[in-house]
Amino acid sequence: MDLGLKGKVAVVGGASKGLGRACAQTLAEEGATVALCSRSQPDLEKAAKEIHDSTGAEVMTLAGDLDKHATIQRLIAATVERFGRLDILVNNSGGPPLAKAVTATEEQWATAVDRSLMFFARMAREALPHMKKQGGGRIINILASTVYQPIPNLVLSGVTRMGVVAYMKTLADEVGRDGILINNVCPGSILTERMLSNVTARAKELKISVDDALAQRGAETAVGRIGDPKEFSPLIAFLASERSSYITGTTMLVDGGLVRAVL
Repeated sequence: MDLGLKGKVAVVGGASKGLGRACAQTLAEEGATVALCSRSQPDLEKAAKEIHDSTGAEVMTLAGDLDKHATIQRLIAATVERFGRLDILVNNSGGPPLAKAVTATEEQWATAVDRSLMFFARMAREALPHMKKQGGGRIINILASTVYQPIPNLVLSGVTRMGVVAYMKTLADEVGRDGILINNVCPGSILTERMLSNVTARAKELKISVDDALAQRGAETAVGRIGDPKEFSPLIAFLASERSSYITGTTMLVDGGLVRAVL
């Protein structure tokens, strides 16, 4: 299937590793030009070289802290200045601090709100004028399965990302007639540094090995294993494409059947 991404320009947050890195790779493989952002310039340069070498795609990088509005403004402005347009926004941020509901601190709450709620609103706000000007675009938000059910130590993820779902549902209604489609995708047990950090903390709490804790997480899924970021990114590419022309305002899971909720 031709996704129609050739000539499209995509911005991917948190793109040097994990889910963001996989999404940038898949979009480039489908013919998109990609702009990558994360905190680490060396990691970004490594990712950009690997993506360019394997796909031939043009890749731009910008190192910065996406918790800060000024970094987001620079990222969107630099992308449009270099490539002349912005078609696809993949909003992926670092996870909020690990915390329990009863012990989360004021500082942890403040970080979580900036990183896992305001980040998404700010990215959309900066990108929308460019998408409206050219007659359309796609915004895909990478959230978490905490939207559907709690995970130990991830209360801040669940609370803030539920806010993103509500915000983006309203925004999808406001901009749908401008040709801008907005969807959320929630990964479950997919092996990234973030997931490994949470599993390691859980293993310490339960006094078991990290390998045992990972095996438990895999066993909780319907398919009986942990997922790979490469199994996540194809859905992002589809939602970014012309083929997703009647899908907006939705929230989807890529979790190997981890979440057992009917709705």
